[in-house]
Amino acid sequence: MIFLGVVCAVLGAVAAAFGAWLQHRGVTTTGRTNPAALLRNPAWRLGVLVLTTCTVLQALALAFAPVTVVTPVVVLALPILTVLNGPRDHVTRAAVAAVTLAVAVFVTLTARDARPSTIPPDTVVDAGQLVGALVIALVAVAALAQGIARSAALAVAAGAGYGLVAVLTRDVLHSDGLPVLSLLAAVLAFATAAWLVQHAYASGPPDVVVGCQTAANPVVATALGMTVLGEAPELDLPVLAACGATAIAGVAVLAVRRHHLNAGSATPSSRNPASRGPAAEPAAPAAPRRPRAVRPAAWSGTAATGPEPRRASTPRPTRPS
Repeated sequence: MIFLGVVCAVLGAVAAAFGAWLQHRGVTTTGRTNPAALLRNPAWRLGVLVLTTCTVLQALALAFAPVTVVTPVVVLALPILTVLNGPRDHVTRAAVAAVTLAVAVFVTLTARDARPSTIPPDTVVDAGQLVGALVIALVAVAALAQGIARSAALAVAAGAGYGLVAVLTRDVLHSDGLPVLSLLAAVLAFATAAWLVQHAYASGPPDVVVGCQTAANPVVATALGMTVLGEAPELDLPVLAACGATAIAGVAVLAVRRHHLNAGSATPSSRNPASRGPAAEPAAPAAPRRPRAVRPAAWSGTAATGPEPRRASTPRPTRPS
């Protein structure tokens, strides 16, 4: 069953990459984060549909596997986005390989020793307060920052919210009854995280947003899974820490490198609207004009005949008064 959960998590990471690309395209095209304006954008609506599919796949993954197994797979969304988006160089390829290998080792170790468990109601409140304080602090930082720094702070806050959603979803799916508190907290955390992601897309490139979000999500979820849920108590923590550090470093390299590659690939012709399109060709240089011969003011003839003599002016007869 854990293997099936991992498969659903990988498919969810693919859907997260496509959904992030579509939603970023919709937000940048619209130029606003107003929900009414975004709903009129077809790319943003399709992104919502893809991300809804991602949510369903992640819920199925959490139904089959523990949080410490499912949430690290979310990190693969950025390498998938990098492969799909282009351009790439040797640095991005090495970062993609490092992130993929680190996630594979982490998931293998956690899947071997993971144990399913439930969350006591008072622990749900404690986890919600802890993540809520982190999100509020990051939103305050974003309010004081601009550009990529603002986008990164909002994306990390959204990732922390999604990490809490994963833990609460696991509790809802595996409790004996319906834990109303966990269900309401999961809905509130999901709505808040989704709202923060839209504002992050409006402030920075999608690679930075997806990178920060996918790095914060498994860190928060895995930490809560090991402490709050008590999953995998016999894991080799130094090895897991090394895998996590490698994955986060690879995500950071991908986010920064992708941003510079996208900025460098924009040529002056691509920034000029008049030169866009497949039929646009460079204009041929205009032939230089021959200078006109300036004729002297007293000449009115041609070079063959020479100048014409001026006619003598005859006085006009005057009328007798």
